[in-house]
Amino acid sequence: MRMLMVGAALMVVTSAAMTSGVLADDDDKNAQKLAMQGRDDYWHCLAREYSRDSNQGLSEQDFGRSVASACPSERQYYRVALLGYLTAQYPDIDADAHLATANRAVASAQKDIVTAFAKHRPPTK
Repeated sequence: MRMLMVGAALMVVTSAAMTSGVLADDDDKNAQKLAMQGRDDYWHCLAREYSRDSNQGLSEQDFGRSVASACPSERQYYRVALLGYLTAQYPDIDADAHLATANRAVASAQKDIVTAFAKHRPPTK
């Protein structure tokens, strides 16, 4: 009887540990999904900025300033979602390092859209 109770207790503990692992995997997948959604939303917003007719006469520097101030809610959502994902993936790394990484990702997206603008801009006469 005692062995049966020990076996049952071991089964409950093992099931709880496995469920906890599944929940952690779900949290990681959810954090990743949110980060990817934030990235996509931010990029779509930047693409809308890129294609505005009012940008046609802007210099690369002026367009860069415009992009830096564009899409504030999408930019912040992307930053926060990426920060959440990095924290879930790498909990032992300092939060400031995760924030720096998220900020670099935002800056990289802005740089990429400005680079595309400069490459596809009609030449000045």
